[in-house]
Amino acid sequence: MRPKPRPRLRPPAPSGARRLARRHPGALLALFLCSTGGALAALALPAALGHTVDRLVDGGAVPWAGLLLCAVLTLAETGFDAGAAVLTTSTGARLTAHLRTRTTARVLAAEPRRALAVPSGDLTARLTARTADAATAPVTAAGAVAGVLLPLGAVVGLFVIDPWTAAAFLLGAPLLVALLHTFTRRTADAGADYQRAQSVIAHRLTEALDGADTIRAARTGAREYRRILEPLTTLAAHGRRTWTVYGRAAGQSALLLPLLMLLVLAVGGLRLQAGAIGVGDLVAASRYAALAVGIGSLTGALGALARSRAAARTLDPLLTLDPLPHEGLGPPHGGPGHLELRDVGVVQDGKRQVEQGGKQEDEQGGEALPDGEPDRKPLLTGVHLTVPGGTSLAVVGRSGSGKSVFAAVVGRLLDPDTGTVLLDGIPLTAMEPARLRPEIAYAFARPALPGTTVEDTIAFGPWTAGPAAVREGARAARADGFVGLLPYGYATPLTDAPLSGGERQRLGLARAFAHPGRLLILDDALSGLDTVTEHHVRRALDERAGRCTRVIVAHRLSSAARADQVLWLEDGRVRATGPHEELWADPEYRAVFRTETGEAEEMAEADEGPGAEGALPRARTEVEAR
Repeated sequence: MRPKPRPRLRPPAPSGARRLARRHPGALLALFLCSTGGALAALALPAALGHTVDRLVDGGAVPWAGLLLCAVLTLAETGFDAGAAVLTTSTGARLTAHLRTRTTARVLAAEPRRALAVPSGDLTARLTARTADAATAPVTAAGAVAGVLLPLGAVVGLFVIDPWTAAAFLLGAPLLVALLHTFTRRTADAGADYQRAQSVIAHRLTEALDGADTIRAARTGAREYRRILEPLTTLAAHGRRTWTVYGRAAGQSALLLPLLMLLVLAVGGLRLQAGAIGVGDLVAASRYAALAVGIGSLTGALGALARSRAAARTLDPLLTLDPLPHEGLGPPHGGPGHLELRDVGVVQDGKRQVEQGGKQEDEQGGEALPDGEPDRKPLLTGVHLTVPGGTSLAVVGRSGSGKSVFAAVVGRLLDPDTGTVLLDGIPLTAMEPARLRPEIAYAFARPALPGTTVEDTIAFGPWTAGPAAVREGARAARADGFVGLLPYGYATPLTDAPLSGGERQRLGLARAFAHPGRLLILDDALSGLDTVTEHHVRRALDERAGRCTRVIVAHRLSSAARADQVLWLEDGRVRATGPHEELWADPEYRAVFRTETGEAEEMAEADEGPGAEGALPRARTEVEAR
């Protein structure tokens, strides 16, 4: 068996603040300089103000130079702070966009089975809210310079004016440091738990939206409503915990900081009475004391950094996904699409292992999984098959037999755990994805429709199909008729085009026809078509004989009867292969087509039993997507 190649792409990158900082070093440097400049101006202002007050107390001419210096320092502080605010917002937005793009690219470059180990709702939350939180780390760190420089510089200023006033402040400093340390630790823990509960709700909501039709048909909306909102209790508890941490820190700061300020002023007053310092020095000392106790403003920055670290931990599993391995090869030029499977096997974990801040969760809502090995289910086992180039293969079998897994494996949407899949003699795992993907066209039972207009969604693919190819693909899929009835034809926005399930399937088929390659895979993409439309689509498929290999996951007898070869799967194994006419003699083969039509109804009835609320969305997915 040919060993699987190692990835040639660059290794996965961490999601730390240091890497993000390299994206916009100029903006972060400007933010650092603005924060530093504002802090220095704020530190220089008390000294200038104290000196000016002493000149005024001593009498004589008005110290216009000192007054002007105070005004300049005030304006400089205001200007630097305004610049820092603008840079914080703009740089944070750019870093968020970069992190979202990088994380999404990593997910898309990975094997789908690995990338989709994270439930779709949780994945959406990570790619939106978590990336925004994680991207704030470099900006917060650069802007936090002022929060550190101000209190430290103020303490130095107190020492310069009078060591006794500085000693009075340092007397309570350990309590303030302990307060900040406790706040940071508790905020990080509460923020991570809050994000985890949000992901659970997002996953359950997405699951329910995917199965909305089934839920409506089974009249289990109330149960789904309760199931989705059940984690709100936990979310509220973590929210109250977060605000409790903030409230305690604010209350303790409100008590400690004025006491420190009062202590510094009291010592300064005594030193003034003793003649050790002047009036101007007391004014400057009071200003420095206010800046020194302003260390409490660091709580906001520390809280933001704690949330950023928690969010970055949830992004790490996505950013460390391995890209699809390949050897840089491509399909041979002019190949007929000869497909060969050698001892192919696929094993799927019974439970998804979702990394979520150090905890394992199952795919139904975040409960911790028990220790031990997860259940593993064989989806395909020992599949040997050869499909000559330019011919058609119908894949049949009862639900759960592995038809969609087979369709995913032959087009490299899924890498097998054992065995090899070859296209025109080259293993799929050796081909560079960018060179392989244009050779394979897919159509699904429930196709996604990206793009703004109808023409956009048909043209979407490895390359943007031209107008002629779009219309030819639509004609082959029998979609040109209903598209012509839309308000603006092919230019109709998708949001203004009410589409039935069959019409969506025809647009997906049109997209596949508009991007011809050497391999066309239809994963139950004809299930929503009426008999007449399916007949015309089948004729369009037959016209590609000799030029394109067609793999059709079939539930209808007509699809199997027209295929050159039939693959009959049962429990992930090859039950038989051969022409439909030969297999039809087997009564169990005939029974496959009788049982498939009634299986959706049986699953719906089963879902009405106890515990059905979690199974309803999956039932719709399993019945319609196979």
